[in-house]
Amino acid sequence: MAAMAVALRGLGGRFRWRTQAVAGGVRGAARGAAGQRDYDLLVVGGGSGGLACAKEAAQLGRKVAVVDYVEPSPQGTRWGLGGTCVNVGCIPKKLMHQAALLGGLIQDAPNYGWEVAQPVPHDWRKMAEAVQNHVKSLNWGHRVQLQDRKVKYFNIKASFVDEHTVCGVAKGGKEILLSADHIIIATGGRPRYPTHIEGALEYGITSDDIFWLKESPGKTLVVGASYVALECAGFLTGIGLDTTIMMRSIPLRGFDQQMSSMVIEHMASHGTRFLRGCAPSRVRRLPVGQLQVTWEDRTTGKEDTGTFDTVLWAIAPCISACLPTTVGHAGKNQRRD
Repeated sequence: MAAMAVALRGLGGRFRWRTQAVAGGVRGAARGAAGQRDYDLLVVGGGSGGLACAKEAAQLGRKVAVVDYVEPSPQGTRWGLGGTCVNVGCIPKKLMHQAALLGGLIQDAPNYGWEVAQPVPHDWRKMAEAVQNHVKSLNWGHRVQLQDRKVKYFNIKASFVDEHTVCGVAKGGKEILLSADHIIIATGGRPRYPTHIEGALEYGITSDDIFWLKESPGKTLVVGASYVALECAGFLTGIGLDTTIMMRSIPLRGFDQQMSSMVIEHMASHGTRFLRGCAPSRVRRLPVGQLQVTWEDRTTGKEDTGTFDTVLWAIAPCISACLPTTVGHAGKNQRRD
């Protein structure tokens, strides 16, 4: 479990808290002069770590609330309760890998006596709809589990007012103040865009988006050599899409490099293309709708270009901005699974 969980009680001297005037009668305001607070424990983040913490505390008899909010990706993608693993990580990834594995079995089937006409086309829209419906059922399941354990769920983006109080705005625009004896941050992380590359933010997507696409990504360039990059490229290749991985340096940095080399060799033998020692410098949209990517070969210093339907950034993750003044997305981990 990679979610960050930081108990804030007793650490007030290390932070600067936001000063905010509190309107009288606002729901959730700190109660009375006796110092009684709304909850024993408030968990900011509804991913695997935050939910596990909240449910365990409730089971031990504590009064608990969970605050969870998903900031839409630059492409507008958003999802429900459950964090990275449920929505844009482990669960949809494994389901799409299963789709790729089934494709491989279909190709092998004639050798075992099955008369299957080749090639068999893959329907991205149908797969994506099934995956997304399953994820939504898990979102609902997490909400039910919280309700069963009498854990209050707030779908708001929280920010700190003081050491024991957070503030958020509900959908109707009403301000909500929540106070607790203990506050835990379990907000995880989000993918990072290389904003120094022209067109990266405007035209690229990340693993926050790939599992929620309604249409096939088509010919795809995956930039990065992390396990997120390799996993996404693997299932894209497996369902028959033209997929290229652009690596600036070594694959799977921090992992055993002998094993990493074996992974790359296996992927290449199954059709994934690799651009080694290359770094992108610009992405622009062509009149026909495709994306033209310009990159530099860091070995020769030469510049080259290629056209793709989708550019997927899978570079180093960005930990959520968990400063006490702006508590944001409630995900699970530091990317990914």
